[in-house]
Amino acid sequence: MLFASEIKALTCICCPLGCLLEVGLNSQGDIEDVIGFSCSLGDDYARKEITSPHRVVSAALCIKGSLEPLSVKTAAPIPKKHINEVLDAINTLKLETPIELGAVLVDDIAKTGVSLVATKALAGD
Repeated sequence: MLFASEIKALTCICCPLGCLLEVGLNSQGDIEDVIGFSCSLGDDYARKEITSPHRVVSAALCIKGSLEPLSVKTAAPIPKKHINEVLDAINTLKLETPIELGAVLVDDIAKTGVSLVATKALAGD
Protein backbone atom coordinates (compact mmCIF):
# COMPACT_ATOMS: atom_id res chain seq x y z
CA MET A 1 0.00 0.00 0.00
CA LEU A 2 1.26 3.46 -0.91
CA PHE A 3 1.15 6.45 1.40
CA ALA A 4 1.42 9.46 -0.90
CA SER A 5 -0.31 12.74 -1.67
CA GLU A 6 -1.56 11.33 -4.97
CA ILE A 7 -1.67 7.85 -6.48
CA LYS A 8 -1.77 7.25 -10.23
CA ALA A 9 -2.85 3.86 -11.59
CA LEU A 10 -1.24 2.50 -14.76
CA THR A 11 -1.22 -0.75 -16.68
CA CYS A 12 2.28 -1.75 -17.75
CA ILE A 13 2.62 -2.34 -21.50
CA CYS A 14 6.18 -3.70 -21.51
CA CYS A 15 5.33 -7.40 -21.59
CA PRO A 16 2.25 -9.66 -21.85
CA LEU A 17 1.68 -9.71 -18.07
CA GLY A 18 0.06 -6.24 -18.08
CA CYS A 19 0.86 -5.56 -14.42
CA LEU A 20 -1.40 -3.09 -12.63
CA LEU A 21 0.90 -0.41 -11.25
CA GLU A 22 0.39 2.28 -8.64
CA VAL A 23 2.66 5.31 -8.61
CA GLY A 24 2.79 7.38 -5.44
CA LEU A 25 3.45 11.09 -5.91
CA ASN A 26 4.35 13.60 -3.21
CA SER A 27 2.73 17.03 -2.94
CA GLN A 28 5.27 18.45 -5.44
CA GLY A 29 4.35 15.76 -8.01
CA ASP A 30 7.60 13.83 -7.62
CA ILE A 31 7.54 10.04 -7.67
CA GLU A 32 7.93 8.52 -4.21
CA ASP A 33 7.30 4.86 -5.00
CA VAL A 34 5.99 2.41 -7.58
CA ILE A 35 4.27 -0.85 -6.65
CA GLY A 36 2.58 -3.70 -8.51
CA PHE A 37 5.28 -4.60 -11.04
CA SER A 38 6.57 -8.14 -11.57
CA CYS A 39 9.88 -7.09 -13.13
CA SER A 40 12.17 -4.08 -13.41
CA LEU A 41 10.57 -3.16 -16.74
CA GLY A 42 7.37 -2.17 -14.93
CA ASP A 43 9.13 0.11 -12.49
CA ASP A 44 11.05 1.82 -15.30
CA TYR A 45 7.91 2.10 -17.46
CA ALA A 46 5.89 3.73 -14.66
CA ARG A 47 8.58 6.28 -13.88
CA LYS A 48 8.96 7.25 -17.55
CA GLU A 49 5.20 7.30 -18.15
CA ILE A 50 4.67 9.75 -15.30
CA THR A 51 7.61 12.05 -16.09
CA SER A 52 7.86 11.91 -19.90
CA PRO A 53 5.49 9.60 -21.75
CA HIS A 54 6.64 8.45 -25.21
CA ARG A 55 4.93 6.44 -27.95
CA VAL A 56 5.79 4.89 -31.30
CA VAL A 57 3.46 6.36 -33.93
CA SER A 58 2.10 4.09 -36.68
CA ALA A 59 0.00 5.12 -39.65
CA ALA A 60 -1.04 4.08 -43.16
CA LEU A 61 -0.61 6.26 -46.25
CA CYS A 62 -2.10 6.27 -49.72
CA ILE A 63 0.78 6.01 -52.19
CA LYS A 64 0.78 7.16 -55.81
CA GLY A 65 1.31 4.12 -58.01
CA SER A 66 -0.12 1.59 -55.54
CA LEU A 67 -3.60 0.29 -54.81
CA GLU A 68 -2.33 -0.79 -51.41
CA PRO A 69 -1.63 1.62 -48.51
CA LEU A 70 1.87 1.90 -47.06
CA SER A 71 2.29 1.27 -43.35
CA VAL A 72 4.82 3.53 -41.61
CA LYS A 73 6.06 4.08 -38.08
CA THR A 74 8.46 6.23 -36.14
CA ALA A 75 11.82 4.47 -35.73
CA ALA A 76 11.73 5.19 -31.98
CA PRO A 77 9.20 6.45 -29.45
CA ILE A 78 8.50 10.18 -29.56
CA PRO A 79 7.18 12.42 -26.78
CA LYS A 80 3.44 11.82 -26.50
CA LYS A 81 2.77 15.57 -26.71
CA HIS A 82 4.10 15.57 -30.32
CA ILE A 83 1.89 12.79 -31.70
CA ASN A 84 -0.53 15.15 -33.49
CA GLU A 85 2.35 17.09 -35.09
CA VAL A 86 3.86 13.83 -36.34
CA LEU A 87 0.52 12.65 -37.73
CA ASP A 88 0.03 16.03 -39.46
CA ALA A 89 3.50 15.73 -41.02
CA ILE A 90 2.75 12.16 -42.15
CA ASN A 91 -0.50 13.31 -43.77
CA THR A 92 1.36 15.85 -45.91
CA LEU A 93 3.71 13.27 -47.44
CA LYS A 94 3.46 12.65 -51.19
CA LEU A 95 5.27 9.39 -51.91
CA GLU A 96 5.50 7.18 -54.99
CA THR A 97 6.39 3.53 -55.51
CA PRO A 98 8.67 1.69 -55.33
CA ILE A 99 9.33 1.85 -51.59
CA GLU A 100 11.60 -0.59 -49.80
CA LEU A 101 10.93 -2.19 -46.42
CA GLY A 102 12.72 -0.12 -43.77
CA ALA A 103 13.26 2.87 -46.07
CA VAL A 104 13.69 6.12 -44.17
CA LEU A 105 10.92 8.34 -45.52
CA VAL A 106 11.65 11.39 -43.34
CA ASP A 107 14.86 11.85 -41.32
CA ASP A 108 13.48 14.10 -38.58
CA ILE A 109 9.70 13.88 -38.58
CA ALA A 110 8.10 17.01 -37.07
CA LYS A 111 11.47 18.02 -35.58
CA THR A 112 11.37 15.17 -33.06
CA GLY A 113 14.82 13.87 -33.99
CA VAL A 114 13.23 10.54 -34.97
CA SER A 115 12.98 9.06 -38.47
CA LEU A 116 9.80 7.86 -40.14
CA VAL A 117 10.27 4.45 -41.78
CA ALA A 118 8.31 2.17 -44.11
CA THR A 119 7.18 -1.04 -42.41
CA LYS A 120 6.63 -2.89 -45.67
CA ALA A 121 7.78 -2.79 -49.26
CA LEU A 122 5.59 -1.53 -52.08
CA ALA A 123 6.36 -2.17 -55.72
CA GLY A 124 4.49 -0.24 -58.39
CA ASP A 125 1.16 -1.75 -59.51
